[in-house]
Amino acid sequence: MRFTERKVATILRQHNYKLTPQRRAVVRMIVSSHDHLTPAAIYEKVHQEHPTVGLVTIYRTLAVLVRLKLVCQFNTEDNCPSYTISTPKHHHHVICANCGKVVDFTGYDITKLEQRL
Repeated sequence: MRFTERKVATILRQHNYKLTPQRRAVVRMIVSSHDHLTPAAIYEKVHQEHPTVGLVTIYRTLAVLVRLKLVCQFNTEDNCPSYTISTPKHHHHVICANCGKVVDFTGYDITKLEQRL
């Protein structure tokens, strides 16, 4: 179960962050996507709806969301960060070494998987 836009907004308010239209647009973009998005991809999509949103706003919002564990951040082989909405429960990710695809990995005993790998 992933965080919803409403739950993210509630947690932001609980931590005294304002939910500006720009921040709400970033949250909406991440929550609605099932892909892992780079800051540039988030910027392009949010900028279409809110032309005044700058790339710095995207990075600052992402930093807040990572700090509060509302999004997961991954760095690809070329060290480019990508983001996806998190889940309330602890989980792991499996990243394909060939294509870079990231898959959430929940509900399994990670110790057994580590031994198999």
